[in-house]
Amino acid sequence: MRGENEKLVSVPPAPQAHSQIDTRGRYEGSWGRVSALDRWLAGRMLEGLGGPSVDLVLWNGESVSPPRGESVRRVRVRDRGAFYRLVANPELEFGELFTANRIDIEGELLPFLETVCRARVQAGRGGLTKAALRWLYRPRKNTLDRARQNIHQHYDIGNEFYQLWLDPQMAYTCAYYPTPDATLEVAQIAKMDHVCRKLCLQPGETVVEAGCGWGGLARHMAKHYGVTVKAYNISKQQVAYARERARKEGLEGRVEYFEADYRDITGRFDAFVSVGMLEHVGRTYFPELGGIIDRCLKPDGRGLIHSIGRDRPALMNAWIEKRIFSGAYPPSLGEMLTIFEPRRFAVLDVENLRLHYAKTLEHWLERYDLAVDRVTEMFDPAFVRAWRLYLAGSIATFTVGELQLFQVTFARHGNNRIPWTRAHLYEAGEA
Repeated sequence: MRGENEKLVSVPPAPQAHSQIDTRGRYEGSWGRVSALDRWLAGRMLEGLGGPSVDLVLWNGESVSPPRGESVRRVRVRDRGAFYRLVANPELEFGELFTANRIDIEGELLPFLETVCRARVQAGRGGLTKAALRWLYRPRKNTLDRARQNIHQHYDIGNEFYQLWLDPQMAYTCAYYPTPDATLEVAQIAKMDHVCRKLCLQPGETVVEAGCGWGGLARHMAKHYGVTVKAYNISKQQVAYARERARKEGLEGRVEYFEADYRDITGRFDAFVSVGMLEHVGRTYFPELGGIIDRCLKPDGRGLIHSIGRDRPALMNAWIEKRIFSGAYPPSLGEMLTIFEPRRFAVLDVENLRLHYAKTLEHWLERYDLAVDRVTEMFDPAFVRAWRLYLAGSIATFTVGELQLFQVTFARHGNNRIPWTRAHLYEAGEA
């Protein structure tokens, strides 16, 4: 297992021979003095990031402050090589260098990331250099073979790892918190009920799920709403877990899991649901996904897609796309409509659960930190740092509004068998 995941964080280590610290807390050695060019580059980088309230502490202990205002956070760059990599491409290299322990954050990681994310969002995205980097690190098309590779990289690193910090249902998507102080367990069950009520599921109906994870939603739909479910997923370990869990819960015959891509869906169903898969599809394939939904839904069918998204089109963070979620692309609502409009699906409802995902991630990070010793035993310290950065960075992006969480409910054009109000979503009680 270690060998499989060392590829995830294969960054050259900091050159230890040149990172001695003297009595004044400065890094000394053969890295040379900080030049005027170094200071200028550091200032330009901070300005390009929107001028976050962050001091950049260089390898000799010298600080470069933000162009405007006072700093509230400090980040230390251990060596000159790390500094030049960071200046060249901060969006990618910050994660690489933090993982390799060549960058240190003074104080708590999450507040630092929120400070940087907030400045970046306010500054917007632009400039020839940024455009070139976005083109260079654009996600590749998620062909069937590449989709399998991407899913294997992230989801097949071991069920035991995810069991350390997910809830008992193994739900790895945004929860729904009926109250701010709800537990993760309550919120994940509430999310499943929220989805089922939006779909207006009735006993005896058939449902197809695209991208079922460890199968919790499919089991919940069958057990509590009396439907039969066919669920598709290309993660070998997730499907094996889901099948065994369904067998133990006596749901064989009511839930069927297929180790197959969403493009392999066959049959006709009353409802289509996808929770947390669209991010892995790629916008190029959105019209094709719409065609698959059109092919598999009955005349009065309806559906729901739950996905991370954005206010406007933009690529995934370069480091996340490279090291954590290869091929991922969170769409804007306008881009999501390319699923529905060509097939004349009517969008019935859109709900944004952005703050619910921030809360979900907070719970995941808390549990991850409690299990850090075991994670270190399973992998290595670099892996631990990478995943802490991923979870904390995700909290920051949802908190400051860089990412959204959309639930879009839809039905066929002209279908009048739809709810008159939203009362059905809440009349059963949120808890």
